[in-house]
Amino acid sequence: MNSLVKVYARPKLNAPNMLASWPGIANVSVIVATYLKRKLDFKRLATIDAPYFFDPVGVNVEDGVVEAPRFPQSEFYYWKNKPGKNDIILLIGEDQPSAKGYELANCVLDLGLRFQVKRVFTCAAAITRIHHTEEPRVWGVATNQSITEDLKRSGLVHDGSLQIAGLNGLLLGIAKERDIEGVCLLGEVPRYATRIPNPMAALAIVKSLARMLDIEIDTEELAEFAQATKEELKAAAAQAMGEYIDYFTEPIWEQGEEAEEGDGDEGEEEEE
Repeated sequence: MNSLVKVYARPKLNAPNMLASWPGIANVSVIVATYLKRKLDFKRLATIDAPYFFDPVGVNVEDGVVEAPRFPQSEFYYWKNKPGKNDIILLIGEDQPSAKGYELANCVLDLGLRFQVKRVFTCAAAITRIHHTEEPRVWGVATNQSITEDLKRSGLVHDGSLQIAGLNGLLLGIAKERDIEGVCLLGEVPRYATRIPNPMAALAIVKSLARMLDIEIDTEELAEFAQATKEELKAAAAQAMGEYIDYFTEPIWEQGEEAEEGDGDEGEEEEE
């Protein structure tokens, strides 16, 4: 996999932790990663050979001129913490490949091991019945029981079963295969607003990450973004409620019309 990663710098890092991020539900993971990148002094470290993992499905045309194919980028960055503390390697992927996800995850871990990464972190959304006006909780899952016990002491463990889709989950499974410690932090998002970027969940994760990574980060800007997004989520909640009412209620006069217009067959059920 070494040939698939172009390294731009060779810093001396102190037992770094790695945070890897790809787009997912409510864009929680990418919001977390890009916010850390903007607020801390991350420097470019490496990039992954995108054409090996992605097949372009078309091209853009500007003023009648066809542009060269553009591939989703997967960029590594590094940040040096205070002396004596763990540094951080950050990976931000613009997209997830339709195939070769297993190879890409191994490629990410290869780079991490080259710099003696101590632990791998990912983030994701946890779809629950939470309302957008409530403070989202953060759940934590880990690759071994010892880390899980640490998460329990922080109130981050989810007792039930769950599935983490995509590379934000797969990376940890492969880390477990390779005996690398891994943690995924999942922020709650409302079931009715999975397609809307959710900075509230991201903010909750950033606060938990800051404690776990022993870093100081100003979250005021993300908190303001979260507050502004609540209005958009309020509209989504209203729409979802309207659809719910339309689906489960039906005026009596419409019921009568359906009975008259039906074909008379009995016992037939509509599939959902």
